[in-house]
Amino acid sequence: MADWIYILNPNKDTLDGEPSDKDTIRRLAEEEPELDLWLGRRNRMRPGDRLWIFFTHPEAVVAAVAGVDEEPRDDTDDPDVPYLVAVTLLTEATKALYRDPVARDELGLGQVRTVQKVKPEALPVLLERAGL
Repeated sequence: MADWIYILNPNKDTLDGEPSDKDTIRRLAEEEPELDLWLGRRNRMRPGDRLWIFFTHPEAVVAAVAGVDEEPRDDTDDPDVPYLVAVTLLTEATKALYRDPVARDELGLGQVRTVQKVKPEALPVLLERAGL
């Protein structure tokens, strides 16, 4: 299993027209946890991997987590979205992270890219805050 940081910028990214902020993601975790998220490149994600969702605004924190359901696939319907990955938000873990998010400085992130692997030293903090 691999753990990935997935970056969401609520000022730029939307989910079916809704803002991709912490409140929307928490609500989706309870009501519609299955999502397709876009990727700029395929990455080497596998079913069973985890995506730790990092919000860039208004504060830079991880406040949600999802499990990867399928390997990334080409998106033939939208030329602006090269790849999609099917995930399921982990409801209880997302609610726990929403209440007690993990700040950027706790993750040891340098330059923030769209998707990157979680640093090994950050994983225990993420797991603890998510209750996993």
